[in-house]
Amino acid sequence: MDMEFKPDWPQAVERFQAWWAGDIIDRVALQVTAPKAGYQPRPVPPPPTLEARWTSVDYVIEAAEERMRATFYGGEAFPIFFPSLGPDVFSAYLGCESIFAPDTIWVKPNITDWDNPPPLTLDPSNRWWRLTLEMIERALERAPGRYFVGLTDLHGGMDALSAMRGREQLCVDLIDCPEKIKVAMEDFITPLWFDIYEAMHQPIQEKMTGSTSWFPVWSPGRWYPTSCDFAALVSPAMFDDFILPDIVAEVEWLDHSLYHLDGPDAIVHLDSLLNIPRLGGIQWVPGARYSSMLPWLPLLKRIQRAGKLLHLSVNPYEIEPLLRELSPNGVMFHTSCPTEAEARALLSTAERWTRSG
Repeated sequence: MDMEFKPDWPQAVERFQAWWAGDIIDRVALQVTAPKAGYQPRPVPPPPTLEARWTSVDYVIEAAEERMRATFYGGEAFPIFFPSLGPDVFSAYLGCESIFAPDTIWVKPNITDWDNPPPLTLDPSNRWWRLTLEMIERALERAPGRYFVGLTDLHGGMDALSAMRGREQLCVDLIDCPEKIKVAMEDFITPLWFDIYEAMHQPIQEKMTGSTSWFPVWSPGRWYPTSCDFAALVSPAMFDDFILPDIVAEVEWLDHSLYHLDGPDAIVHLDSLLNIPRLGGIQWVPGARYSSMLPWLPLLKRIQRAGKLLHLSVNPYEIEPLLRELSPNGVMFHTSCPTEAEARALLSTAERWTRSG
């Protein structure tokens, strides 16, 4: 499939397939973006209210397309539109009230009593669910031959319960009423994640091959970045008891998967994750306090020794020293450059670094 905003997409497909297999073709897998040379971005006037900037479908799609038009997508980088309604949208589907901010959307907890919780089911008429499907449908009318449409930021599992209950209170609940939490997860939250995924995935498959999401990776089948940010607040024993079953269920169902390991407090759970046979790999995110990936080389080598893929967002100048220490097979770097010329030069240089590594 050719793409207006990504003319070399067929070559990127080959490299994605090689990367998922832990191989390389001619260089390490590399996603690099930059402002497109010679293009002057066109301002897209935003709606007058903060809520409308998130919910006006025409504006959201038009602004996204203008960003794509103004971007050079080098290597395995590619243009994606996904319905961005905040990381707690799964909980909004289950009745939580949304709180709008300039750069994200949060929700207010809606579980006050586990003896009388709100329905942990999806109401097809839910505003946020209907808006998600509308954004996908409208984007699919415009996207074929131009860009990909991906799934939304679908934090299910214990992250969903954390948003619905409140993080601190949920931590207490794991001690005070653990069986009620397990019932909520096993009977409602985990099964619903698959239903929601499939309802978004099916219309996309009618127009496009493969899948993607807020996470800029493509797979020829079903793929999603599994995650649980709440895991940073619990012990390894609690993680294995309450959270791991949900992650394993997702990994077993998907064709390809990575785990979004977010921040140093989550490292204590890495062994449990690396022991999931079908988990494809790890996206390591050090957090805002750390400006470099280089101090984490021992962690990255540990992941590679376990036979897992790596997806790393790095500064361009870190790629060469990282490749001196890591195998290029199964690594994908994600970065950006100030200019298209620099991005193209980085791609060429990466071939030499791969051969000499």
